Amino acid sequence: MDRIGFAAGYDPSMTPRDLAVAFRQAEERGFEVGFFSETIELVRDSVTSLATIGLGTEKITLGCTQITRLRTPLVMAQTLAALDELTGGRMMMAPGACTHTHAKRHGLHRADPAQALIEWVEGMRLLLTGEKVSYHGEHVNFDDVQISFRPTRDYVPLFIPATSKKGLQIAGRIGDGVLLNATCSPEYSANAIEIVRQAAEEAGRDWATFHIWQIVNTSVEDDHQKALDAIRWEIASKLDPIQLPFIIKPKKVVGEPYMREEDIPMFEEAWARGGKPALIEAVPDSYVEGLTASGTPDEVVARIQRYRDVGVQVPLLRPAAPHQVDRILDLFARR
Repeated sequence: MDRIGFAAGYDPSMTPRDLAVAFRQAEERGFEVGFFSETIELVRDSVTSLATIGLGTEKITLGCTQITRLRTPLVMAQTLAALDELTGGRMMMAPGACTHTHAKRHGLHRADPAQALIEWVEGMRLLLTGEKVSYHGEHVNFDDVQISFRPTRDYVPLFIPATSKKGLQIAGRIGDGVLLNATCSPEYSANAIEIVRQAAEEAGRDWATFHIWQIVNTSVEDDHQKALDAIRWEIASKLDPIQLPFIIKPKKVVGEPYMREEDIPMFEEAWARGGKPALIEAVPDSYVEGLTASGTPDEVVARIQRYRDVGVQVPLLRPAAPHQVDRILDLFARR
């Protein structure tokens, strides 16, 4: 049977209790993975959310993104081990690079995102063994550190969430899998997967054991245009002044056909003129149709299949709005 996952984290209207209900419903409908995204927009944090979700579920694999440098590798490993204990060994994590935009947002000094990511992942893996370990790098340094409780498992999967070509190559070299970004077309995904595959094989990795997941923005309504309008806000959230600098150009390098650099001034003007409402209105239908799985039920099912066809093993469906959760879960239920 086709593997499927459920994703959340970007909608500020969904409280941790709401999330727990939704993830429980996903589990009951046979969804294999439940994934939560921490965002640069400062919605809910992953630890609070996953603890709540973990206590409300029993068997679904749970994961989250966390941006490196916002927490030390020791804190991230400690938290991951505690959540894995709480959920009976059901956790994974996707530690993401702290871009210069992330650093500025959180008042951190600039540091090389790629090197810091590599060191965070290497340090966390050592710590998650439960042994007393040391690590010395350019950004991460610790001596004789040990998690004081015995981790449930000595190896928790770490996927790399990647968008840029460099990030995709790092995922292939060091990740247990790659988490492809939301608001990306199947055409982008096909190119991204090839970049990851080449990097993995050059590093001597067994590609047959590599995991390929992707968050897919999903909007389902009986009317095609209504579905587009319901999810347009999320495309706009990727095009605001915070995220715009590290979204369009890196995706274009990988081969995203639905984002155009010549549209950047249009988005900047819309934001300057009217903030988020004007930016949402400025997002063309072509962006929404190309970068999401949106439309009528049949259109959404067909679109998700396109992601599978290019090599995405587990699409993680992120609904556009709370009222769509039940319908999306029923549409892809594995009973």
